[in-house]
Parts: sequence; structure tokens; C-alpha cells
Amino acid sequence: MSTVTNVDRAAGAPGEPAVPRLSRVRLPEFPSAPVRIVHLGLGAFHRAHQAWYTQLADPDHEWGIAAFTGRSPQAAVDLDAQDCLYTVVERSADGDSATIVGSIVEAWDGTEVARLHDLLAAETTAIVTLTVTESGYRLDAEGKPDTSDPAVEHDVALLSEAFAERADLRDARPTTTLGRLLIGLEARRRAGVGPIAIVPCDNIADGGALVRRAMLALADRVHPETARWIADEVSFVSSSVDRITPRPTPADEATAATLTGFADAAPVVTEPFTDWVLSGDFPAGRPAWESAGARFVDDLEPYEQRKLRLLNGAHSLLAYAGPLRGHTTVAEAVGDEQCRAWVEEYWDETERHLPEGLGLTAYRTALLERFDNARIEHRLQQIALEGVTKLRVRIVSTLLAERAAGRPGTGSLRVIAAWVAAVQGDDRPGDASGAAVAEALRFQGRERTAALVRLIDPRLLDSEPEDGSTLVTELEHLVDELTGRPRNP
Repeated sequence: MSTVTNVDRAAGAPGEPAVPRLSRVRLPEFPSAPVRIVHLGLGAFHRAHQAWYTQLADPDHEWGIAAFTGRSPQAAVDLDAQDCLYTVVERSADGDSATIVGSIVEAWDGTEVARLHDLLAAETTAIVTLTVTESGYRLDAEGKPDTSDPAVEHDVALLSEAFAERADLRDARPTTTLGRLLIGLEARRRAGVGPIAIVPCDNIADGGALVRRAMLALADRVHPETARWIADEVSFVSSSVDRITPRPTPADEATAATLTGFADAAPVVTEPFTDWVLSGDFPAGRPAWESAGARFVDDLEPYEQRKLRLLNGAHSLLAYAGPLRGHTTVAEAVGDEQCRAWVEEYWDETERHLPEGLGLTAYRTALLERFDNARIEHRLQQIALEGVTKLRVRIVSTLLAERAAGRPGTGSLRVIAAWVAAVQGDDRPGDASGAAVAEALRFQGRERTAALVRLIDPRLLDSEPEDGSTLVTELEHLVDELTGRPRNP
């Protein structure tokens, strides 16, 4: 890996800009490796995490990544214009350092299904990684494809017809991530080129098993023979990922150019800390990610639960409670003594339900230091997106365990109360479940609160006496406390 703070610029032709754009011609130490990994969900986090690890673990340039965008093609456009090179700026409390990364060798709009088809049909492709956010899988509360989602139903109908007629799958245009992945896996099955590993890298518990169930359910509806092949030939690897990476800003381009001497339209800014823990099999091989600091374990659950509940759970608390107190970033919110006390209260509850031996005291201290890094402008508005799915994954388990133990779970319940307050406000956070949230908001009073809670997880009410009446009352008191608005009797 080339880590730079000052790079000698390659001489440009007359008329070229003073700061030349990144390119593999100017930087021959970054040859294009053959594609062995396909990534779905090309965004800042993938570039700061999995692609960064891959370059560090691949000094011989044997593991190139072909990455496909999710919602917007812009990242692919920007990367393609600079030979898929980009800058990772590590921002500590003391200053910035920069690393040029070249492990991504192809960048595609997510709609380019024909290229995805061909890559997964190639024997040399060994791994598919995904970063599409929790809601990007479009699953229901049971972890199955959400059949009430029009995009899911569209893909089921489209793919059922295409598979039944053995049509050229390159021409199909599924719109969901799992629909596109199913096209690729069917292409691999038809090509007869052997097994492959799928590695979800989102903040979901036991992601490998979850995505396996979802893919099997989708494939079974579309083409049962494909479902049987997936069950036999595809390995689903779970992973816990961690590196705070805010959404890029225009100012990041100037920072990258100053540090490297090259213009970069697609830099990412991230914290120095990074962690990647994986559990599962790679039947077609993998990079030596452990040489870059990744860990491979037999039991991933303790690590991912520690991260999901402590880091991500606290992020959700700050994302919804912080703006109610006038804050816009994580550092601002955690610097507020009241918000910090709420985080500690929530962590105390959560710690009771995590295994021993995880070094939780030191982990909590380190998290606060990371949150305090004001130079990482991690905006609360970004974290607040997709609250329905995130709270289901991050908060519900602790709250259910607290209530089952006869405790109110106030710290966990406050996270949900802050979300309830946020979605009832004028600046409602974006959510893939936005239509369902809007429907719940049509109710009034306690019925509205109950409908919102049920959206997150029906068990929160169904496990309580009197259909959760007490929980709803406690929740409404917390909403009042957070908003400072007394409820009408």
C-alpha cells in the first residue's frame, strides 16, 4: 500500500491542470489486478474498509475488485474517470494522513446487470461482498424478502419469467440488490464454475445466515432448482465491520489534493480505527485479510453484538436525541453532558446482556474517544436514516431482555422514544419504511405510539401485559421528556 503525505507529481502535458488527476499511468505502482471480488454497494464505507483491507493484504496485485453502485451511479462515474484510484484520508484528532488505494479496478452503475452476470459466471470470481445498509436487503421483520415491497414483487415476477424461459439473463433488469445477486448466482450455476462466497458487510447480526435465508427464500419463489444449488454451492460468511466513515463533502477533495498532489473526485475521510472480524468459509479462496489486521473466528456473535449494541446503538441514540438538543454531529452530541449520560445509561443496560471476556470497559472508553473526535464530522442526519430497520437490529434485543428481567429498560426505551419524537417532527429522517411510518402517523395519541412501536418489532408490545399498555405509557413519558412538550391529558 502506498501511504503518502507528500507525493512528487508526475510531469503533465502542457495545458494540464496544476494538480493532475489520479491515474494508473501516473502511478504505475498501482497496476490493475484481475477481478476476483465483486462488490455490491459502492460507497464511502466500502472504499474505507473492505477495499482498503484488500489492497493492504494483496501486495502482488492478485485480487482486484469490480464494484457496483447502489442508489446513485455517481461514485462509479467519478472513479472510472481516474482509473478507479482514490484517496483514503485518515483523520485523527491530531491531523490527517492519506493513502492512495487501487484495489478497485472496475466501477459500474448498479444497473449494469450484464457485467455482473458475466463476472459471477467467471470461474476466477471467488467472493461477493455487500454494503447496502440494513434496509437495502428489503427484508421483513422475519428476515425474509418483504413481499409487500413493490420492488421485491417486481423482481420476483421478472425473474420467475426469465428463469422459466431460460432467457438471456443479461437482458433482465431487476431493481433490488438480492434480485441482481440472484441473476449473478444463476449465471454461475448455468456456467458450472463452482462455489463462491457471499460476505455481507452491513450492520446486521449474523449477516451471513440472514442473507442466506433471504436468498434461499427469494430463489425458491423464482426457481427452486437455483435455490437448491445455492444451498449446496454458496458459502455465506458473517462479518462484523467497524470504521466510522462520514459521507464525503466537497472539502474532502481539496484535502486529498493537498496531501497527495493529485486531484481526486472520489476521496473518503475516515477515522484511524478500523476492525473487521469474519466467520465462515471461502471455498474459492480469499485474500490474506488477516495480514491487514482482520480476524477470523469460529464464533462471531460476541463481537458483532458488542459492536451493534454499543457503538451502533449509541449512534442511534445520539442521532435522534441529539438534534432535539440542537446538535448536528456525533462529537457535538456526545459533548453534551445530558446526551453522554443517556449513552452511559444505555450502555449499562446493554452490558448486562453481553458475554464476559469482551473487555467492555476498555471498549466503552475507546468508543467515547472515537465519538469525541470533532474532526470527524459524522453527521447525525446521516446516522438517523432507516431508523425502523436499525432500531430493530440495534436496540430491540436489549430492551426485550430488560423487560423480561423485570426492569423497565429506560435507556433502551429512550432510543425508541427519541426516534418517535424525530418521526413526528418537521424534519422526518428518511426511511425505506417511510410509507409505513406515514401510515402509523395517521393515528392519534396512544394508538399512534403503539403503531410506531409495532413497526419496529411487534414483540415489544406482544410480550407485554395488556398489549403493551405500560410500555406505551413509559415511552410517551420519555417522548415528553425529550421534547419538553407536556402531553395533553
